[in-house]
Amino acid sequence: MDLTVQEQFGQIDIYIFDQILRGNIEAGMCLLDAGCGYGRNLVHLLREGCQVFALDADFDAVEHVRKLSASLNTGLPAENFQVGAIERMPFPDEFADVVLSNSVLHFARDDRHFRAMLREMWRVLKPGGMLFCRLGSMIGMEFERIHGNIFLIPDGSRWFLVDQQMLLSLTEELNAVQVDPLKTTIVQDYRCMTTWVVRKRRS
Repeated sequence: MDLTVQEQFGQIDIYIFDQILRGNIEAGMCLLDAGCGYGRNLVHLLREGCQVFALDADFDAVEHVRKLSASLNTGLPAENFQVGAIERMPFPDEFADVVLSNSVLHFARDDRHFRAMLREMWRVLKPGGMLFCRLGSMIGMEFERIHGNIFLIPDGSRWFLVDQQMLLSLTEELNAVQVDPLKTTIVQDYRCMTTWVVRKRRS
C-alpha cells in the first residue's frame, strides 16, 4: 500500500527533511534524537530502518516513541528510547552517525547548561558524523535580555538565544566543519529559529 507523504514522514521538521533529501541522513544510519519529544521527526527514519535512539526528560513522550517504534515493526529494543537529561546521556562515546537536536537548546538554563548539553551530543557523535541543531537565536530580531544569554520571548517564555558569532565560534571550538551556512527563519514578531549543522572531523 502506498503511503501519503504525511504518513511516510509525519510532522517532520522541514530542515531535517532537507537533510534526508540531500542524502545526509540515510537508511541504516545510527541516529540519536536528543530531546525527541513525541517523535515527530522519527516516523520516516524508523520506517526506513535507521538504528534509532532517542532521549527525552518526559516519560510519557519516551513511552510514545517506544510504542511508535513497535507499531512500525522496527525490531528496535525499548532500551533504545531513554528518559534522561541531555547533559548526562546514558549512551556510549562516538556511536551515532547523526545527532538531532530540534528546538531543545534554547531551553538551556544558562551558558554552562547549554555547553554541557552540546558537549554530550558531541561526545556521542562518531568522527565524520553530523550534528543537526535547530534552536532559538537573536539573528534577525531584538529581544529583551534578562541576564547572560537568557532573553524574554514575546509569549513570556525565557529562552537561551545564540547569535551568528557564537555559533561560528562554537564551530571553531569543536574543530567542526559546517555542513551548511547558518539558516534562520523569522516568525513574525515572535522568534527566530536558526539551523546549525556541523560535521565532526575524522581524526
